[in-house]
Amino acid sequence: MPPLEASPPAALIKSRGKALRCEDTSHLEPISAPISRNRTSIRFLAVGDWGGLPYPPYVTAVQKTTAQEMSKVAEQMGIDFVLALGDNFYYKGVDSVDSPRFQETFESVYTAKSLRVPWYLLAGNHDHAGNVKAQIEYSQRSDRWKFPSYYYELNFHIPNTGKTLTIIMLDTVMLCGNSDDFEDQKPRGPLSAVNANRQLVWLQERLARSKADFLLVAGHYPVWSVSEHGPTECLLQKVHPLLIKHNVTAYVCGHDHNLQYLEESGVGYVVSGAGNFLDPDIRHWKHVPKDSLKFFTGQASTLGGFVHAEVTKSKLILTFVQAKGTSLYRTVLSQREFK
Repeated sequence: MPPLEASPPAALIKSRGKALRCEDTSHLEPISAPISRNRTSIRFLAVGDWGGLPYPPYVTAVQKTTAQEMSKVAEQMGIDFVLALGDNFYYKGVDSVDSPRFQETFESVYTAKSLRVPWYLLAGNHDHAGNVKAQIEYSQRSDRWKFPSYYYELNFHIPNTGKTLTIIMLDTVMLCGNSDDFEDQKPRGPLSAVNANRQLVWLQERLARSKADFLLVAGHYPVWSVSEHGPTECLLQKVHPLLIKHNVTAYVCGHDHNLQYLEESGVGYVVSGAGNFLDPDIRHWKHVPKDSLKFFTGQASTLGGFVHAEVTKSKLILTFVQAKGTSLYRTVLSQREFK
């Protein structure tokens, strides 16, 4: 299947906030390819924590096998774009837009034609250990790297259906603070309370006015997780009530290096952090709502993993795929209902 190009979002970006230029892309991302004439869905992959290594060979075995399986699934099932859920470069992000890491850990790894689609990115804690602005700037150098701002909104028409999909991309590190994985620290509070609050107000406004048939929120830190990092208290306080109040379809994240699916209060919670490392840790098994966990894997034998999503006129189909080459779990979420 040929790649389905979305136009770069730079043209209609409005500046939000002088200090950080926290911009907002709220225009429509077109799905423009001949094949879309008969299409009635939007498809994408969600992969997190995929950021290689800062020393040769700059990739891990898990990243390579996951990239290979992503390319196969993209070719067989079709994708319009990739959601990259943070920790794009281990262990300390990049220092400048000229960093060789863009080539070593991204361009030369995800080489398949089927993955030459827009990659919409957000920053993780390891990215914030470096220069996130350099990652944003790289959008001007790559035809598929789409990182217009620290946080932003994506809007899509689902072809030939009259239905819409909105994805709100957050910077949860700016919102909650950074964390040191080597000390197993929780986020220690935002670097700037002003910028954290500005993002939260922006999120509230976006959610309140969204009429999208499918509404996703994506960030790096999990709201719920049974693994090493567990639930993020800051997100439980600030974001979780908004997800429920505004009838969000699903929250998609990484941070824990495994695949998880939880469902609570009508919202789906997707953890897709198996793009580079694998962690079978379940120390927070009892720290999530009773019966909310539907699926978990972090076994080394899976060789990595990611999620394939298909949004149709009436449902969101999520397929959890292991790099070894088989789907492990599938679930379906309904479109939003407005009272």
